[in-house]
Amino acid sequence: MKKVAISVGDLNGIGIELILRNHYEISKSILPIYCIDKEMLLQASDKLQLKVPSNFQTIDNIAPYFQIKAGEIDKQSGAYSYASFYAAVQLAKEKKVDGICTLPIHKKAWELAGINYKGHTDALRDFFKTDAIMMLGCQKLFVALFTEHIPLKDVAASLSVEKLTNFLMNFAKSAKPANTVGVLGLNPHAGDGGVLGDEEEMITQAIIQANSTIGKELFTGPLVPDVAFTPHMRSLYTHMAAMYHDQGLAPLKALYFDESINVSLCLPILRTSVDHGTAFDIAYKGMTLNSLSYLNAIRYIVDHISI
Repeated sequence: MKKVAISVGDLNGIGIELILRNHYEISKSILPIYCIDKEMLLQASDKLQLKVPSNFQTIDNIAPYFQIKAGEIDKQSGAYSYASFYAAVQLAKEKKVDGICTLPIHKKAWELAGINYKGHTDALRDFFKTDAIMMLGCQKLFVALFTEHIPLKDVAASLSVEKLTNFLMNFAKSAKPANTVGVLGLNPHAGDGGVLGDEEEMITQAIIQANSTIGKELFTGPLVPDVAFTPHMRSLYTHMAAMYHDQGLAPLKALYFDESINVSLCLPILRTSVDHGTAFDIAYKGMTLNSLSYLNAIRYIVDHISI
């Protein structure tokens, strides 16, 4: 059975409850190794009034012990979530596991802890010195992001034919889409022939260059963004590429929020994550959690572990 390292995310959030409630289910397909100290695990399980399964494998010496503060942004929980994530990456680097799955962190908690990354993907780019691509979605539709966590006012200036072409080439190589990929335009109506913006000229040239290098018409577009996610268009594509964060993720999450996951492409390790946050508002309150994103993140690793 394949081994998967699981970082626990922010312990003030719902990550550890997802882990405890779904351990038996995921253990049917993988051997999970949880990056958490036994003492922190017991503190969380006591607060949740959930028993720790007998075959629950942990790693010690993650980070200093601290008191969990349910639903609070805290630098100690931020430091611990980063240490858990780093431990999972190291296991993958040393080939002691076949992939990693990360539970949600809080970006402000990382900042308070003095961590100079905006999130997992930024850190992974630095760890592996590669242009990792953030792809989110589910089997029905995956969306890759050309730009991610930058201000909207900076998106247009980030576009160039060279950068877009490299992005599309890396996307094709790493995601291995079986069908044509729809590439969204940047502007309303995809620029309307230049009336509403001319960035689509760069997108068009990048599509042409990427297809020429690949040797087939894999990418098409630029698609008009406001109709790209309609039922007819979704019937044509299993993968799309968006120019910026909310352009791709607002419609994706409206359609498939519960089941979507986050996948880091173009890395030497396999990494997935849930497609939701720490949910501080419901953490440790005994409320029903939707585990589908977490279970799908594990399933993705199982399905792609030998690819």
